[in-house]
Amino acid sequence: MNKINSIENLKNPSFIKPIKINYTQKDIKKTWEAVISHDSVAILIYHTTKKELILVKQLRVTVLNKNKENGMMYELCAGIVDKDTTNVQIAKEEILEECGYDIPVQNLEKISSFYTSVGISGTHQTIYYTECDDSMKLNDGGGLNDEDIEVIYIPLKEAKEFIFDEKYQKTTGVMLAFYWFFNHKLKQIL
Repeated sequence: MNKINSIENLKNPSFIKPIKINYTQKDIKKTWEAVISHDSVAILIYHTTKKELILVKQLRVTVLNKNKENGMMYELCAGIVDKDTTNVQIAKEEILEECGYDIPVQNLEKISSFYTSVGISGTHQTIYYTECDDSMKLNDGGGLNDEDIEVIYIPLKEAKEFIFDEKYQKTTGVMLAFYWFFNHKLKQIL
């Protein structure tokens, strides 16, 4: 069972930096508490022979902190931009690490990019789309080191309903990517 054991203030954070922003808006001096964090990439993967969309499922302790019953999230395969390389290269690496598929960089198509968590961090996320089949599978995925990522396959016939089914905790990126898929890709692949 997943549970929160304790919460404490960060003294030397590794991935985020809490800050106080002093700014002026309409000649009024104001302050805002924020967090500097990494930008990210996310990838919607369509398995062409299974006719399924691939997601990952993992524990997000911030969600567990809000929803004491369940912190498991359905998400796009994703990763932070923390390397000196292109976003599309990071996306390729994340697909292999999390889902086990080796996708050529040129097979990644940009869907869009946008800002997330705008009230606290204003991070920038770029979403890509790609297709795979079993010939590209090198391993079972699951992430690196102590990551505990489950690869989830959503059949196309269930995917539209999944978008708004609230019993599956999911990110807005999943909803946006699925919506994009049904409006931009489905006719091309069927």
